[in-house]
Amino acid sequence: MSRIPSIRPSTLHLPQGDWSTVLDCLCARFPAIPRDTWVERMAGGRVTDAQGNPLGPEHPYQEALRVHYFREVKGEKAIPFEESVLHIDEHLVVADKPHFLPVMPAGEYVEETLQARLTRRLGNPHLVPLHRIDRHTAGLVLFSANPASRNIYHALFRDREIHKRYEAIAPALPSLYFPLLRETRLGKSEPFFRMQEVEGEPNTRTRLDVLEKNGEFWRYDLYPITGKQHQLRVHLAALGAPICNDGFYPELTDKGGPDDYQRPLKLLARSLAFNDPISGEPRCFESRLTLDW
Repeated sequence: MSRIPSIRPSTLHLPQGDWSTVLDCLCARFPAIPRDTWVERMAGGRVTDAQGNPLGPEHPYQEALRVHYFREVKGEKAIPFEESVLHIDEHLVVADKPHFLPVMPAGEYVEETLQARLTRRLGNPHLVPLHRIDRHTAGLVLFSANPASRNIYHALFRDREIHKRYEAIAPALPSLYFPLLRETRLGKSEPFFRMQEVEGEPNTRTRLDVLEKNGEFWRYDLYPITGKQHQLRVHLAALGAPICNDGFYPELTDKGGPDDYQRPLKLLARSLAFNDPISGEPRCFESRLTLDW
């Protein structure tokens, strides 16, 4: 029998239809996944009902049945960098994520994700990230460890009561005066995972300052007031200082080949600060990682 992945399963409430079995419904709902793959998952106990009972290939279809299924990626490549756990309490886990490691399962990554690794390491199947950073970005990620308090901590991000600070190494901008505020509107670009600045009312805001100068490259202090996808990467690129080793901006040079571990994106989620909504105490977490020149 295959090993059950150490992450929370995906859930599907079976839609209305005339299928004979759960297997038939799953094959129709996910046409990109071969029928043999679903049969293999069922044989390994990786498709269950809401109570955790395994569902087999002959299990009769039932509308609105809640089905849990665990994804697996055959031959998933190991990522040769380790995360660090900086803090654990009843409600929160704070981790330092290395470059190249995804926060959550997606695409070709399932077990080699920060969420799966921490779930295995801490033995807590309820761990859920309260926010995300890009796979290529290193630094702090805050996890909810307790479903009972999860919404309280989620609200900190929704209401922008989390103060986030990043560092980046990028080309010097001697013609600009710092600190400065970048306010622009971001919209979708091509391919679908890229963003771009577009006309219209600003929906992103970043405060930028300079921490250190080293010839043609500077170390920047970045405070994202909003939290749009790739916001910091787009803002620096638009100013004329794309973050070092960025394969997405300003031009797409990352064609999806193997990661070059010698050239990590020079972007680090340095700190998270907030007033704890339960204790009322101020809290601040600092990454122990560094960006070298």
